[in-house]
Amino acid sequence: MEENKLQTLQTAPDAKTRERYGKFAGYLSIGFNVLLAAGKIAAGAVSGVLSVLADGLNNLTDCGSNAVSVIGFKMAGKPADKEHPFGHQRAEYVASMVISLIILVVAVELAISSVEKILSPETGEFSVLTLVILIVSVLVKLGMFVFNRRLGRKISSETLKATATDSISDAIATTAVLVSLLISHYTKIDLDGYMGVLVALFIAFAGVSILKDTISRLLGKAPDADVVKKIEERILAFDGVHGLHDLTVHNYGECKMYATVHVEVDSHMPIMAAHDLADNIEHEFTEHTDILLTVHIDPLVFDDPKINLYRGEIERIVRDIDGRFRVHDFRMVGGETHANLVFDLAVPFDNKLSEETIMQTVKDRISLLGENLGVVMTLERQNINE
Repeated sequence: MEENKLQTLQTAPDAKTRERYGKFAGYLSIGFNVLLAAGKIAAGAVSGVLSVLADGLNNLTDCGSNAVSVIGFKMAGKPADKEHPFGHQRAEYVASMVISLIILVVAVELAISSVEKILSPETGEFSVLTLVILIVSVLVKLGMFVFNRRLGRKISSETLKATATDSISDAIATTAVLVSLLISHYTKIDLDGYMGVLVALFIAFAGVSILKDTISRLLGKAPDADVVKKIEERILAFDGVHGLHDLTVHNYGECKMYATVHVEVDSHMPIMAAHDLADNIEHEFTEHTDILLTVHIDPLVFDDPKINLYRGEIERIVRDIDGRFRVHDFRMVGGETHANLVFDLAVPFDNKLSEETIMQTVKDRISLLGENLGVVMTLERQNINE
């Protein structure tokens, strides 16, 4: 195998390491949020500035989100059992979803309070202490954002990425409160309620963003194109592999990834050699990645000039329709007077042509080859890299 094709796939640390990092980040965030909430709630209550008080309550609910994060990591670290043979790592996605719902509830409550403040304005008192608390809060939240984002990327944690998103949203929201406080103090224009609505929108946007991404992962989000490319390169580096198709990748958490693939080999390869090749590929992935791979061997005929000719013609025809179309499992069945061309056609999801139109177009163009050819074609929608 060519060494330059065996670059290690970027995979997450083991489940125990992720649990340890995740719980540490959660406890650290709880500590910071408790301190920020206490300072802001006290300052808001004394000054009568609703947006400061609301921002403090937001930090208090962040503690609940962090607690959910810790519980999520603890549950995700549990080993597989009879009821959950693939483990519990998707619990982390559930934790992210709960965090997003908590964020949305806070946003709604803050928006309601802010509208009430607009309708019944009350002038709050400006204080240097409040100003200092808000500045410190922005700096702390920015630090939490950087910390959680880096750690989230390091251990491939959607929960920590959600926490990072929440932290940067809090920093923006607190900055908005700080600006409104200064403007209101120097211009005597009461912006408290309006700024509260703006803060609520920032918080809601963060919650919706986290919720959408989490639901997508729970439903079965497609793997990153870079991961697919590296898997393909790793397989194609094995001697005897002529191609691959039908690569499917799915996961049960960031440390529990499964894949299946059809590997094309010469039909003259002995069956035991083909079996060994499949085993070697599977063992390579088990030892060097977090991917449990299952290989299916597809034997293809490469030394028949007529089959090669028609395979080339079919590939030309389909790529004239869309350059991303791919032909696989091609074979020719028939006798002296007629033949059936049997193959699968992979079509990208974003191609707008209907399956009926694609199949009829391919059949019509094959008929122009001037031979007595039948077509047995199976069309599959897939994610296809450029």
